[in-house]
Amino acid sequence: MLRKLFTPVLALLAGSAMAQSDDSLMIRNIADEILVNGKAYENLRVLCKTVGGRVAGSPQMLKAESWGVKALQAAGADKVWLQECMVPHWVRGAKEEAYYLIDGKKIALNVLALGNSMGSGPKGVSAPIILINSFEELEKRKDEIKGKIVFYNYKFNSKFVKTFQSYGDASRYRGTGASRAAKYGALAVLVRSMSHSTDNHPHTGAMNYDTTYSKIPAAAVGLEDADKLAAALAANKKVSGFLKTNAQMLPDEKGHNVIGELIGTEHPEQIITIGGHLDSWDPAEGAHDDGAGCVHSIEVLRVLKAIGYKPKNTIRIVLFANEENGLRGGTAYAKEAKEKGEKHIFALESDAGGFTPRGFGFSLANPSQLQKVQTWADLFKPYGVFELTNGGGGADIGPLKGALGTPLAGFVPDSQRYFDIHHAKSDVFENVNKRELELGAVNMAALIYLIDKYGL
Repeated sequence: MLRKLFTPVLALLAGSAMAQSDDSLMIRNIADEILVNGKAYENLRVLCKTVGGRVAGSPQMLKAESWGVKALQAAGADKVWLQECMVPHWVRGAKEEAYYLIDGKKIALNVLALGNSMGSGPKGVSAPIILINSFEELEKRKDEIKGKIVFYNYKFNSKFVKTFQSYGDASRYRGTGASRAAKYGALAVLVRSMSHSTDNHPHTGAMNYDTTYSKIPAAAVGLEDADKLAAALAANKKVSGFLKTNAQMLPDEKGHNVIGELIGTEHPEQIITIGGHLDSWDPAEGAHDDGAGCVHSIEVLRVLKAIGYKPKNTIRIVLFANEENGLRGGTAYAKEAKEKGEKHIFALESDAGGFTPRGFGFSLANPSQLQKVQTWADLFKPYGVFELTNGGGGADIGPLKGALGTPLAGFVPDSQRYFDIHHAKSDVFENVNKRELELGAVNMAALIYLIDKYGL
């Protein structure tokens, strides 16, 4: 009697074990192909060294789109096309100039204008500098702000182990600091760079103006210079400063999402989107942000094609336009998907660098879906992924969830070095490790294989 009761359970367990074994072999096949014959690293080298920084609206943006089309075609996509969207065209202009005067001595500041900021005009801004350590302090000292350069010295919170928490906490000073200071009559703002780094490279990034107030120039300061300036101001020394930036916003330009796909064999109408953003800031090559995410995504398509895998659903790679200072590509992609009535069953984004894989963060419809994904945990462990957690996605695929309710995931590599180079001159190809980059693609391809096979 007991044997009859346990027989169906044993059969179920045996079937599950066989499926896990088959999946383990398939993922091993994926890993072998990428680690031995992978193209991600070479694709990234070509993008970084022949295109470089790729600000939306720039000539480099168009060169990057051409690179993306060729890379997807070479990877074996069944179809490649461009999806048009209008993108902002911000231009940095000539190199910024900044210094401060203390006891009659001029001390240079290493700065970068913030993305979307307006220039100072040809004469620059000369004014006393006031140290502001938080928005709370700004409000308390609002009567002291008029006619000054506000220096926000809000530091990355070192207590956060996951550095994206530090970034989320500090980046509000970059995003809205200029307008909040302009509200009280500030003439310009300097912002401590969003980084834990120990060098003096300033880190740019997007800011936004509240059109209720004056559009004042804004620039990021390298950390070493920020510490020296803060120390002088904290000592109650009289410090005046000078800032000259040459940025301007030009009329929107025509840009494109670059899209390639493997057409599904059973449910071609059901789409799994994988992507990263093709644009980057201009001080460097956009290697980790987000060249790595683009080549990760292309490599997923390439490896599935190379090993002869026939996806049930359509696998679509999207190299998104204009994530950095507008999100026009992700917005356009979701808008067209909704207008066409497309069925998007899952979307995965890589936009956290090409460092050692740690996990995936998921934004799913219900807890049972996450529980299902977590049953695959042992399949990822040989390749360095130990975290399949709730909460994640990406800026570019976020609009899909808003428009269609699409389940999302974000690839999570180790984050400890990311903000050392994020939006700075050090984000170059030489700072990407080949094996780490490839292992990211291995884990992304493994997840896509499992989602395609089993669904959510």
